[in-house]
Parts: sequence; structure tokens; C-alpha cells
Amino acid sequence: MAYNLQHTIPALERSLALFRPHHRELRQRLIKVMLTIVGFTIVAYIFVEKIAALFIAPLFAASPLVYKLVYTHLPEAFMAYIKLAFLVGLIAGMPVALYQIWIFIAPGLKKNEKKFAVTVVFWAMLLFTGGACFAFFVVLPKMLVYFMSYANEQLEPLPKLGLYLTFIARTILAFGIAFQIPFLMVMAGKANFIQPSYFRRKRKFFYLAIIILSFFLTAGDFMATALLAFPLFLLYEAGIFLTVLFNRKAVAKDTK
Repeated sequence: MAYNLQHTIPALERSLALFRPHHRELRQRLIKVMLTIVGFTIVAYIFVEKIAALFIAPLFAASPLVYKLVYTHLPEAFMAYIKLAFLVGLIAGMPVALYQIWIFIAPGLKKNEKKFAVTVVFWAMLLFTGGACFAFFVVLPKMLVYFMSYANEQLEPLPKLGLYLTFIARTILAFGIAFQIPFLMVMAGKANFIQPSYFRRKRKFFYLAIIILSFFLTAGDFMATALLAFPLFLLYEAGIFLTVLFNRKAVAKDTK
């Protein structure tokens, strides 16, 4: 036992010594990401009432019976605004976070690889923005109209500010994250982790996983699950097509 420890401990020390520079780099990059998010959060809080009004507008448009929100705990409005500002700061800081993560994962980047990193960040943010916009302009109005259809003169809706903003934020984030599927598929194909044919063979399993993921991301709301799952099916098929396309380009370059 002592003999094993004598050989194991120096090996661990050497491993830690090799990782220590990367640990410092990771810490520096995480600090940059956190400072960026905090900065955007502070800016968002300055304009938080206007941002909240933008988020509340679809609810007012969904039913004439709803013309105001309420809060039942004294700090609820303050905490709701803090959460909303943090969400906006998180979304605004995401390009910086993605770039810092990519730079850390891909050490020793050459000039062409740095350009590729920018492309990665661009497409990831484009897909996230597309998902968030799809949620806000297409999904949420339909969901709110459906939910407000239960309101009548005998059943008065009194939405709470904090719960409503949390619902909107959760839906937007769920769609933004879920729309990353084609990007992740292409990246997996380019890194040779998974072959494009694998996505075709396992289509039914991935479809089932999409349904389950949509169900959990929308917190068990069946209508929201359907509205999220169907676009993801299309995005999955687009991911297969793009993975095959990029794979062919890579093969063509290698044969030259």
C-alpha cells in the first residue's frame, strides 16, 4: 500500500503541475465572463421597467380582462426586476462567454482557427436569438391567448408579476437553448465525434429525446411542449443536412 502511494502521489503532483497554468487561464476567462454579465446586468437594471413593459405587453394583448399585474410580497417586484435584469445580462454576455469557452477549449489557435472561433460564436448566437425571437413573437402570444381563454366575468385573472416574468424568461431561455441543436450536431460532426449517418439511424430515439427535453424545458406544459418540439424536429433534420454538407467539404479538402 505504501509502495503504491509513493508512486501515485508524485504522479498526481506532476498532473496538477501540468494543469496549473490551464487552471489560471480558466479562472481568468471565467472572471471576464462574470464581469461582462454583471456589467450588462447593471445596464439592464437601469432600463428594467421598459424591459418589463415589453415582456408584459403580450399578456395585455391576450385578453381585455387583464390590464395589470399584482404582487403579494413586498420584495417580490424588486426581486422580479433583479431576475429580469440578470436574464438580459446573461443573454447579452453570452457571445463573450461562448468566445472565452471556445478559446480555452481550443488551445494554440492559428489565424484561420481564430476566424473559425468567431464563426462558431456567430452561428451559436444567431440560433439562440432565433429561438428566443420565435418564442417571444410566435409561441408566447398563442400560449397566452390560450391560457387567458379561461378568464371570464366569473373567473378573474390576477397574474403575479414575479411568476409571470419567470414564466416568460423560462420559455425564452428554453427555446433559445433548444435551437442550438443544429449547431451542436455540426460541431460534433466536424470534430469527428459522431458520423452524420448516426443521426439518421438513431432519428426515432433523438425525436423521443426532443419530446422529453421539450417537456422538461417547458415545465410540463403540453401546449408549450408541442410548440417547442415541432420546430426542433425540423432543426434536427436541418442539422443532419448541414452535418453531411460540412463533412463532404472536409473530405473534399482532405483528398486535394
